[in-house]
Amino acid sequence: MTAGGLELAAHLAIPDRATGAVIFALGSGSSRRSPRDRLVAVALNQAGLGTLLADLLTPEEALRRANVFDVRLLAARLAGITRWLHRHPAARGIPLGYFGASTGAAAALWAAAADPRVPIAAVVSRGGRPDLAGPQLASVRAPTLLIVGGSDEAVLDLNRQARQQLTCENELAVIPGATRLFEEPGALEQVAELAAGWFTSHLVAQAAGTVPAG
Repeated sequence: MTAGGLELAAHLAIPDRATGAVIFALGSGSSRRSPRDRLVAVALNQAGLGTLLADLLTPEEALRRANVFDVRLLAARLAGITRWLHRHPAARGIPLGYFGASTGAAAALWAAAADPRVPIAAVVSRGGRPDLAGPQLASVRAPTLLIVGGSDEAVLDLNRQARQQLTCENELAVIPGATRLFEEPGALEQVAELAAGWFTSHLVAQAAGTVPAG
């Protein structure tokens, strides 16, 4: 795919009669081949949602560690990817959401706040760093779910602080005993279930022109 004049590696899956599509904002050191993100993507596909896993950086850019933490750059690249998918025939007319992990969560929130040309219906953060979105948090309008491992105390505290700056509908889901990568048995499956529920509720509601209860 092409975004911002650059060719980026991506994996797009759109089920028949998809009710929405979710763009993955992959975190530091991750790629479209991440088994954790692929597990979540499969769960979303099974729930009738399309998924786009794209590398936000070219291989050359990824070699520079500073780029991995450049949230402004990642958000701009994500916005370009979003516009590409918005124009794609397979996704035309369906609501879009963001699933972000680590620094990708900050990029997702930044992009959701900064680019009104393609409205984002929902955002889910997995073990993310929403605090890195800084003042952009207050401008996020998309309903946002923050999923954090209960044993990832530092990130949990940062998510709680970031949540205080969100003015949109938002929830914090804590998975007991889980650490940053959700490697514990069943932890990542819980992430996938929570994400599928959040996206299904909010993307379907936007497609129908309604607001989900609660």
